[in-house]
Amino acid sequence: MAVPIVLLPALGETRADWDGVVPALADGREVLAVDLRGHGEAAWEPPYTFAQMRDDVAALLDERGWQQVDLVGHSWGGAVACHVASSYPDRVRRLVLEDVGALRRRTPSTPQRPPGPLLFDWDMVLAVRRQIDSPDPRWRDALARIEAPTLVLAGGPTSHVPDETIDELVSRVPDARRITIPVGHLIHATAPRAWLDAVLPFLAASGHTSSS
Repeated sequence: MAVPIVLLPALGETRADWDGVVPALADGREVLAVDLRGHGEAAWEPPYTFAQMRDDVAALLDERGWQQVDLVGHSWGGAVACHVASSYPDRVRRLVLEDVGALRRRTPSTPQRPPGPLLFDWDMVLAVRRQIDSPDPRWRDALARIEAPTLVLAGGPTSHVPDETIDELVSRVPDARRITIPVGHLIHATAPRAWLDAVLPFLAASGHTSSS
């Protein structure tokens, strides 16, 4: 029986962001799209850290009784997915990272809060941005501990994610390969058919990425 698929959305997005691809993924598979801490129906409680969100995902797998899953993450959700896969390598069979790069120190910037009610905790956004601007160097080192075959989807030149950071992530994950779908950062939303054409065969395969 195929393992479940767990979907982690980007910063500021809820599980509904995956609605366009869930039906195709759910053909013969159990699929769970997750609200990460500080988003949607998840707890709006600090700490808003990589480690806490990683442990939230692991606790969710325990709650469901899932020993192993295929894990898919977009942007910040992909960074959290890397933490899950490196800390709990036996629990991730295959890993898909959508437009995620290796985190590098950058000039801090404070985003402006959007007007009106939000589907996420603004304090969470500020806490996450601090971790992105000044990442713990151990995050990149941990990529080497990912055992799952990994597919990295890049959004091409119109994405804000620097291409060289995606290449670095691919080089640091032991069994990773890259596919570029040049539609920008929101690949699964902008080009769902192309996204599914890349992801479905990868998740259906077994063994290493060279045989997928």
